[in-house]
Amino acid sequence: MYALIEIPTKGLDAVSAGAAVVGVVALVAFPLIELRHPDPLLPLSLFRSAQFTGANLTTFTVYAALSGALFLLSLQLQQSMGYPALAAGIATLPITIIMLLMSGRVGALAQRTGPRVPMTIGPLICAVGLALMTLAVPGSTYLSGVLPGVLVFGVGLSITVAPLTSAVLASVSPDNAGVASGVNNAISRLAGLLAVAVLPVIAGLSHTGAGAPLGPGFGRAMLISAAMCAAGGVLAWLTIDRARKVDAYPLPGVNHACQDPCTCQFGKNRDQAT
Repeated sequence: MYALIEIPTKGLDAVSAGAAVVGVVALVAFPLIELRHPDPLLPLSLFRSAQFTGANLTTFTVYAALSGALFLLSLQLQQSMGYPALAAGIATLPITIIMLLMSGRVGALAQRTGPRVPMTIGPLICAVGLALMTLAVPGSTYLSGVLPGVLVFGVGLSITVAPLTSAVLASVSPDNAGVASGVNNAISRLAGLLAVAVLPVIAGLSHTGAGAPLGPGFGRAMLISAAMCAAGGVLAWLTIDRARKVDAYPLPGVNHACQDPCTCQFGKNRDQAT
């Protein structure tokens, strides 16, 4: 990440080159070590599941678009449209509000219908929202230039996130649920870091001066992000099982009430031994 951020702006020096080499070696070594370790941190066998792999690829594309687009939207609002920092932050607050209102309902619906349809529709709606963010240019108002894209993107994200988590957990055995959740979370963070480092370069914003308007590169970045979200929707349609749902596997706590005679007798004997 350090190399990806520093090289486009400062050129290739010893530190950034060293960081790039160390990063590449680590990325190559990690799966090799995991394959040989008797108790791997990340069992690579999980990726034999097409749904697990597809759900994580969808996570990567959607969260990369989310992080890169919102990062650049914040800069666009401040550097190109003159918003104060606090106002730029509040401008995207509707996304959070929409997710609070919708995510639980969408998750319950996905439990009944399966995650495939919402995971396809959600990223496509996100793509429309990101395309609408190209309207956020100097001279436009918040209501006409910013809010439409923010609202549509918030709806798409709300439709996507809960079914996405369900699809990941449904693709593995209960014993691997924790690992699957951790992998999905790590991939979402990795996607965001990569997007913030790489998207400005691809969109032609790497040489924009500190505090300078972003210019036409902002629109290109939003369209690239929209294409990534749309690709996530296509991946979900091709890889996610339409009918597979998530079963709950509650683990009893230390003081969990006994539920059957065998468990109760075991608990009684254990207490007597203690």
